Amino acid sequence: MKTTSTFLMLLLTVSAMADDEEYKLGPDSMRQEGVPQGTVTKEVWHSKVFADTVRDYWVFVPKQYNGTKPACVMVFQDGQAYVKEDGDFRVPVVFDNLIHKGEMPVTIGIFINPGRLVAPPADDPKKASNRSFEYDTLSDQYARFLLEEILPAVGKKYKLTADPECRAICGISSGGICAFTVAWQRPDAFRKVLSHVGSFTNIRGGHVYPSLIRPAPAKPIRVFLQDGDKDLDNAWGNWWLANLEMEAALKFKQYDYKFVGGTGGHSGKHGGAILPDSLRWLWRAPEPKASPK
Repeated sequence: MKTTSTFLMLLLTVSAMADDEEYKLGPDSMRQEGVPQGTVTKEVWHSKVFADTVRDYWVFVPKQYNGTKPACVMVFQDGQAYVKEDGDFRVPVVFDNLIHKGEMPVTIGIFINPGRLVAPPADDPKKASNRSFEYDTLSDQYARFLLEEILPAVGKKYKLTADPECRAICGISSGGICAFTVAWQRPDAFRKVLSHVGSFTNIRGGHVYPSLIRPAPAKPIRVFLQDGDKDLDNAWGNWWLANLEMEAALKFKQYDYKFVGGTGGHSGKHGGAILPDSLRWLWRAPEPKASPK
């Protein structure tokens, strides 16, 4: 399979399609007077789980965090795209506004970029990115990377919860399927998933998830899916249809899930516009559920 990391990254950096222009950021994605602002610090990590890789990551700490009790945690793949205050998502701004209004708990955000090979092949420097391997692979490796490396590192500075109900994970495109894989593999550690234009397609076998969800006992996870009907359609699959298949499988198994479809393409415009409402839904109090199938 001739999938290149360069191609996958281009999917995230192309200009928004005309269909995305209807999606505008609302007041919860803008700085508001009188709202306390958290802090963002940048770190660098050399991984052992993903051997010979290095990556940047950022940690957002809300102003309301005082260290007296554990904070909730939310992890973001392609962290640079989510932590930017002038990007599609502007997560620190949204967190500040929602935490201030009591519409989500005090939550520390961890924004992680994909790894880069310390010594990429000399004949092809473009292979330095480890993104597709880390995000599209259906294994517990990325979950172990978080649980064995990143969370303990951040936990040395801040008091983080160990309650899986208070841990969420989010990503866009291949980062979206990665978020689902972490919760699917380790529901004992992460139980809230937010996927933007998730790549539930055959990049590295991700198209099998609907057929895995249906016969398996339902897992105690909450899933929010966003996609647009102008999303990608290529040799690896049709993103829109793949997300519809995920929705159908989650519905069949009576998962606590929500799917929001739109008219956009493979970008963060729609997901960013609805991010405040997505987070409200994701962090809402549990509701009584029927017995799982």
